Formats: sequence, structure tokens, C-alpha cells
Amino acid sequence: MLQMITHVVKGDGFTGLYRGLSASLLRQITYSTTRFGVYEELKETFTSAKSSPSLPTLIAMASTSGFLGGIAGNPADILNVRMQNDASLPPEQRRNYKHAVDGLARMVKDEGVRSLFRGVWPNSIRAVLMTASQLASYDVFKKELLQRTSLGDDLTTHFTASIMAGFVATTVCSPVDVVKTRVMSAHTQESIVGLITRITAKEGLGWVFKGWVPSFIRLGPHTVATFMFLEQHKKMYRKWNGYE
Repeated sequence: MLQMITHVVKGDGFTGLYRGLSASLLRQITYSTTRFGVYEELKETFTSAKSSPSLPTLIAMASTSGFLGGIAGNPADILNVRMQNDASLPPEQRRNYKHAVDGLARMVKDEGVRSLFRGVWPNSIRAVLMTASQLASYDVFKKELLQRTSLGDDLTTHFTASIMAGFVATTVCSPVDVVKTRVMSAHTQESIVGLITRITAKEGLGWVFKGWVPSFIRLGPHTVATFMFLEQHKKMYRKWNGYE
């Protein structure tokens, strides 16, 4: 990973580390907003004063939310992958999108509207796995910490549950992340089965967890920040509306 960072800085300067930032922000606006919004709405619908959703129900709700989020965020996800991958390509092969809006316009113009949903199935599957492993596991870890330890519903519990959820999500999503990235950054069409067969024959089964450490370095803090902010937001929302 350090070698990759050095290569990017040497070739594009420190600004190269933020290549694709606009696409990443657009992805969060579309993908994350959809999956969190749908999940919280479903959880509220199926929660009553006497009972809360079981683990299978939480997983089902999170999977539904993730699938919808994966479809909503697919165009921005493609841009994010392509813009970040540019740094590893020779200058003549780079797409050189100026920003997310420019990338979307050029994709539609050069490749057609269908290009916006390239890799939508592996991306949606990844979104299902991510949301189910991240959101559902967080709720389970938080519940267990509250029931089995002396911790209260505070920042310590939120931090502990979220870092554990980040570990689970990174591990579950690692194989799909590898496939998704290679499909979206490819210059030629190749079936998912063909891609998996080819990289397994070439790299062995080690490809399944290739890039796990940088993925966790990214996803771990992201998961912690997301859930700690979400918990505080929910607390302020309940207080503002007189629910507590």
C-alpha cells in the first residue's frame, strides 16, 4: 500500500491522493443515503414497544436496503473506480474525467446510457453483503454489549460495536470488492464467471482477500464515523421531537 501511495504522489503529486473525490462524494449521496434511509424506515416499521426485529429480519431488511442502494449508487461507483484507477494507467490509457458530472456526461456520450449500470449486479450483491454485514451486525453487537456488559447506550458502546461491524463488513465484502473493481475498471467486456476463473487460475485463491488491509483502513474508520454520527443524529432527532 505504501508503495502505491508513493507511486501516486510521485506521478501526480499529493493531489493525486484525492483523485475521484467528487465521484466518491456523489456515491455517498446516492448509495449511502438510500441504504441507510430504507433500512431505518423498515426497522422503525417492524419495531414495536413489545418486540424488536430478530437477526434474520434485520438481515433481510438490510439486504433489501443494500440492493436498492447498490442500484442508486452504481453510476457514481463506476466513476469512483475509474478515476482512482487512472493513476495506475499509462497517460494514453487514462480517461481523465475532470469531475463526477463530467464523467457521467462522457460515459453517456461515449458508451451509452447502459454504461451507467455496468457491473450493477456484482455491485448490488456487494451492497447487499455490505449493508447486511455492516448495519445488521452493528445492531447485533450493540444489543449484545448492552445486554451482556455494564456499558450503556453511549459513545463507548457505539465505537466498539461499529469497529466490530467494520471488521465483519470488510471480511465479507472483500471477494466481491475485488471482482467489482476489476469489472468496472476493465476496458473490455468479460463475464463475471470468466473473470473469477481467470484470476483464480492466475493468482490462486489469495485474490479473495487481496487488499483487505487497505480496505479495512478505509472502511473501519468510515464505519465508526458513520454510526457514531448516526447515533447522535437519532438522539438529537428524538429529543427535538419530544420522544425522550
